Amino acid sequence: MAKGKDQHVTPHADGWQVKGEGNKRATVVTGTKKEAIDAGREIARNQESELVIHNRDGKIANSDSHGHDPNPPKDTK
Repeated sequence: MAKGKDQHVTPHADGWQVKGEGNKRATVVTGTKKEAIDAGREIARNQESELVIHNRDGKIANSDSHGHDPNPPKDTK
């Protein structure tokens, strides 16, 4: 189970934001989605949580697990 709050990369009036799940305010606001993903990834690593990346329409595009993954990928060797 993740230790910290999941971090969400979502659109913001000034570009893109990283926001902890359940928080009212953004932790980071950036000009580009890439900058927000990079910042969010670092926060998620530090908190051992999930990074959830959304598209401009709000739908989830991707996610990265930086904590304990209850469903890790199977070894295909």
